[in-house]
Amino acid sequence: MPPRAASFRSSWAAKAPEKIAGSALRLGGAAVLGGLAYRAWQNYQATRGARTTVPAEPPKDITPKVEGTEFLPSNSAERGELSLVLLRAMIAAAKADGHIDGKEQEAIFAKLDKLDLDNDAKAFVIDELRKPLDIDAVVEGATSPERAVEIYAASLLAIDPDDPAEQAYLAMLASRLKLDPALKASVETEAQKLPVTAG
Repeated sequence: MPPRAASFRSSWAAKAPEKIAGSALRLGGAAVLGGLAYRAWQNYQATRGARTTVPAEPPKDITPKVEGTEFLPSNSAERGELSLVLLRAMIAAAKADGHIDGKEQEAIFAKLDKLDLDNDAKAFVIDELRKPLDIDAVVEGATSPERAVEIYAASLLAIDPDDPAEQAYLAMLASRLKLDPALKASVETEAQKLPVTAG
């Protein structure tokens, strides 16, 4: 495994509270996640010789303008709906190894209190954490190919990639989302480019 990939993977091997509440739920995370999925989608389309459904960005732009695309809608209601879909995907992925126990939930709730989330968003997270893992609910959120890419990207960032149960979950999710192997690989490549930062 290349050193950069190893560094990326080790950065996501933190416990579930840090993975979810520390980074995934930050407001800026939506733009980062949208940008990751957008770049992966563009790269995949380019390798297939297909035309993209969103305007191409200059290659040197490492933070593509995803605002107003399927990956980051301008409309606040649509963006809110997408946020809930992605939160559900991340929470489900973090549950894949069966390790979000009562103690970890308490830690997540404590972190939620520090984030700029309204009561409805907090209640949604709490409800999702208490529900059993439901991959069908995650897959139902993929109302377009672009949304499927973003769900997979969110799930990838929420797991410990070295955990066999979480790897199996991601493989099953990619299959259920009907992601082409090349598109799945494109998401994983873009994820490895994210800066390594604490949650």
